[in-house]
Amino acid sequence: MAERGHEPVMVGEVLRFLAEATTVIDATLGAGGHAEALLEAGVEHVIGLDRDPQAIGLAAARLDRFGKRFTAIETRFSRLPAENRVDGVLYDLGVSSMQLDRPERGFSYRADGPLDMRMGPDGERAMDIVNSASEEELARIVFEYGEERRSRRVAAAIVRARSRSPIETTDELAGVVASALGARRGGPHPARRTFQALRIAVNRELEELAASLPRAVEILAPGGRVVVIAYHSLEDRIVKRFFNGAEDLEVLTRKPLRPSRAESAMNSRSRSAKLRCAERSRAA
Repeated sequence: MAERGHEPVMVGEVLRFLAEATTVIDATLGAGGHAEALLEAGVEHVIGLDRDPQAIGLAAARLDRFGKRFTAIETRFSRLPAENRVDGVLYDLGVSSMQLDRPERGFSYRADGPLDMRMGPDGERAMDIVNSASEEELARIVFEYGEERRSRRVAAAIVRARSRSPIETTDELAGVVASALGARRGGPHPARRTFQALRIAVNRELEELAASLPRAVEILAPGGRVVVIAYHSLEDRIVKRFFNGAEDLEVLTRKPLRPSRAESAMNSRSRSAKLRCAERSRAA
């Protein structure tokens, strides 16, 4: 199974906080790497959530050997199941390696494919936003979600290009953005921030996270922990503010944990990762 080569991020740190739990919800199941590590460490029951049916199928096959100790549910993580109580909730945010590596999903500017970017089968696609949103709205999305300072230039270039013909593939969009911004030798692809922004907008990732965190605390048993791995400042800021403002939570990570140098060298996806953990008050 090729996807087994995709390494889950900061597994040691996740186990440090969750290995002694009885029941854990893995709210971003993906290929099942974190769930597998938790089950192997002795967690009695892992409930894996993902809105991507391909991920559910892959993880279910990978974790079949654990029998009833693993349960997979196809759903958004803003809809955490109403368990009586769980001892841990884990989020590994953003797009997964297996999604990036499949051109037909449309997440990557590195391979040509339909400009889709949906993590699940339903809803608006990136090409719908690119070809229908106003120039002002495109600039806002690229600026707010991609933190691209030249967002107005990107938006204007997209509107000019789509006036000639619809932008329907990742190659087309990457080319439009690269032409507008130029490329620096050895630097990141000029379309990187625009692709991030569209992905976040398509999947409403920030809204999903903000809605899910309070729900996670509600279903945590006293002493239960929520662990979040974020990959950019927008996600991490939401987590930090929520943890610091929640009355029933004690923050266990004064500063976010970062991957080791060895992990960063071996797994490029981990390099921007920040892990935060909080524990529900035992008096809650």
